[in-house]
Amino acid sequence: MSEVIGIRHNDEILDIQTAQSRCIWGEEIHFDNSSEALEIIRHSCAHLMAQAIKELYPDAKFFVGPVVEEGFYYDFKTCAKIGEEDLAVIEKKMKEIAKKGFPITKEVMTREEAMKKFAGDELKQAVMAKIQGDSFGVYKQGDFEDLCRGPHLPNTKLLHSFKLTKLAGAYLGGDEQAEMLTRIYGIAFADKESLNAYINQLEEAKKRDHRKLGLEMGLFAFDEEIGAGLPIWLPKGARLRRRIEELLTKALIVRQYEPVRGPEILKSSVWKISGHYDNYKENMYFTTIDDVEYGIKPMNCVGHIKVYQSSQRSYRDLPLRFYEYGVVHRHEKSGVLHGLLRVREFTQDDAHIFCRPTQIKDEVSNIIDFTRKIMEAFGFCYEMELSTRPVKSIGSDDVWQTATNALKEALESNGIAYRTDEGGGAFYGPKIDIKITDAIGRKWQCGTIQIDMNLPERFELKYTDENNAYAQPVMIHRAILGSFERFVAILTEHFGGEFPFFIAPTQVILIPISEEQLTYALEIKEQLLNIGAYAEVMDKNETLNKRIRNAEKQRVPMIAIIGEKEMASKTLAIRDRRSKTQYELNKEEFFNMVEIKIKEVSF
Repeated sequence: MSEVIGIRHNDEILDIQTAQSRCIWGEEIHFDNSSEALEIIRHSCAHLMAQAIKELYPDAKFFVGPVVEEGFYYDFKTCAKIGEEDLAVIEKKMKEIAKKGFPITKEVMTREEAMKKFAGDELKQAVMAKIQGDSFGVYKQGDFEDLCRGPHLPNTKLLHSFKLTKLAGAYLGGDEQAEMLTRIYGIAFADKESLNAYINQLEEAKKRDHRKLGLEMGLFAFDEEIGAGLPIWLPKGARLRRRIEELLTKALIVRQYEPVRGPEILKSSVWKISGHYDNYKENMYFTTIDDVEYGIKPMNCVGHIKVYQSSQRSYRDLPLRFYEYGVVHRHEKSGVLHGLLRVREFTQDDAHIFCRPTQIKDEVSNIIDFTRKIMEAFGFCYEMELSTRPVKSIGSDDVWQTATNALKEALESNGIAYRTDEGGGAFYGPKIDIKITDAIGRKWQCGTIQIDMNLPERFELKYTDENNAYAQPVMIHRAILGSFERFVAILTEHFGGEFPFFIAPTQVILIPISEEQLTYALEIKEQLLNIGAYAEVMDKNETLNKRIRNAEKQRVPMIAIIGEKEMASKTLAIRDRRSKTQYELNKEEFFNMVEIKIKEVSF
């Protein structure tokens, strides 16, 4: 029974499911914006949207309409061509229906009854084919009804704070060989204030969209001649990425990680040993060389296992910490590709730690501390989520329980509150997911810490213990940023392209007022490059004001104006974009300040 959303009946608060099953509706509905309440509100709103679509497009047939992290959606098909401009029409119809206050009722029927009821509807037949069992729920409101297990709100009148957000295409059941359906996304809340706040966030997100800013700032590009989901890093984007790598590498060296590198393709036989062939094959690319099948790596773990196996190991060697900025490839469906956030080729800030079972807690604690320092450097709030064994997995229950308990102990000993995602672990082990919150309140899945006792067993990894007997190490998979591509996308939107000085792709733009100051500007640029600062000279044959405006469009932290006076006095007129101030510095003061700003952050 839920205490968050429910129906008052004879001074008793009933949960929605119970009230619907007993056909009881009382005086009051209690709900808010808790995750439990929003799931029911948004699920009900999905059906409201489908009802509106059915009224507007009578030939429409519906597949599924689930609640997802970004709200809800419905997949459907119709002979009519639906465009973005039609979303407002559908939304208006939804409001009309909601005001009519249709009761939302549930009927339970057998498979045979449901098959008969939806005979002739191939999409409903496809839905039922995926469901096991003989009991089906059918929810009805007005003339609209659809298969659903619920629960829903009791009446459409309770839906008043919603908005349709986007239109997309989706393959039936996610199968690229199947027909393309129309998908409409929407969002819903318990109150207008929360909806308005979300709409404002969407508007701000549009301004910060990394795809738009990446193009404007010359960070990265995509080219259809090369292929979808394969980013091209332009010089400024590569400089930004390299700076993050440099900061990370320094921190890894201090923490005694060793650099390694595995091959890009490995024989399929090792992917069969690892379990990827059986559990992850649909996400991999394969090729054949000399009649032998190879898999392009979707992860770096097997290569690092081979590094471990390259030498005999003793308990004195452990823990061993290997890291690699490893390029991996995953077969993402075209419909989910999204700028740098979802690509087919990306580089992980990957590391694997091989340790003794007694060392797990300390190693995970060290990773948690490392994570804290990185997230604080970029101004991110973050939370951690413990993900447990999924249905599709390998290994014994005892191994999974031991690994899960080790993660729990590390989180709790560090005083970290965490949520549990039951069944959300990797197929080979439980994990901690790192979820960050950006400057406008959006949450992003970022890094992960995974405990793995299954791959060491499958590859027969060993070390000699204190008694000179063989023992099996534990393998910890960890990526704090997740991937450089995704992290750069998140950073770009977090800062709105206004990167802090220590990672900015261009840190200083020098603007000589006339040709006479160009040599002086070029000398300063060279000196800046020598101390590790990226600088450009803007000397196009344009007015000073236009050059300043163009420099500001690049969102550089600092612009230095050099005129006759500045050249004579060996000074620079500084426009500091971050502090929104203007001041003058001599050369020595300027270079000292730049060196401090470059080094102001470390992990």
